[in-house]
Amino acid sequence: MKVTFLGTGTSQGIPIIGSNHPVCLSNDFRDKRLRVSILVEWDSYTYVVDCGPDFRYQMLRSGCSKIDGIIFTHEHADHVAGLDDIRPFYFKQGDIPIYAHKRVIKSLVKRFDYVFETKNKYPGAPGVITNRIKNKPFRLKNLEVIPVNGKHGKLQVFGFKFGDFAYLTDMKQVKEKEIEKIKNIKVLVVNALRIEEHYSHFNLIEALNFIKKVNPEKAYLTHISHLLGFHEEVEKTLPENVFLAFDELQITI
Repeated sequence: MKVTFLGTGTSQGIPIIGSNHPVCLSNDFRDKRLRVSILVEWDSYTYVVDCGPDFRYQMLRSGCSKIDGIIFTHEHADHVAGLDDIRPFYFKQGDIPIYAHKRVIKSLVKRFDYVFETKNKYPGAPGVITNRIKNKPFRLKNLEVIPVNGKHGKLQVFGFKFGDFAYLTDMKQVKEKEIEKIKNIKVLVVNALRIEEHYSHFNLIEALNFIKKVNPEKAYLTHISHLLGFHEEVEKTLPENVFLAFDELQITI
């Protein structure tokens, strides 16, 4: 399995528009972060987790020419706003499967009503095949995917376990029974927004404590804001098996 980090930034990305913060002015390519998303590939299959406002550029930058589906963690704009840009895939492949909690699908229908329209549909609009997921395993082709339920402030969000790889973003609370699903996994990805505490995201200390509980072989931090600091400096402070993810990083599991 190959995982490509399409974006590792928070909702505003880095640099933030108009910001003079030193991290936003950094020349290190690892400090330039699009909105958070990953590409997961195994055998001949390709899936995207989340489809934010940078989706078009992320697909161009990664060279992705086919997707078998999109899996959504939750409905916030930085995770769904790029749905219209599935059109090139739709024109080549037909309706694109999407996988999400029923609440998320309801939000997508409201936001992108023309995508879900069945009568008098605009000829250039894309189409999707909706798959509602609950907190129980589901299949993507020949792989069983296990949702990991958590809270993003008061909002329910899903993380996902793909074999020996788990991806959790926008988490603030994860119950012990959910942590058990991913204990001792090979590779864990989890959000770490900044140094200071945040009401709906793990900060750095919370993310590191969560990693200790899960006990993966390796862990990568994502959904990073400029307030976490410079990539080069922060990575030096991390445990030897924990790394900052960055855009276009590829890992093989």
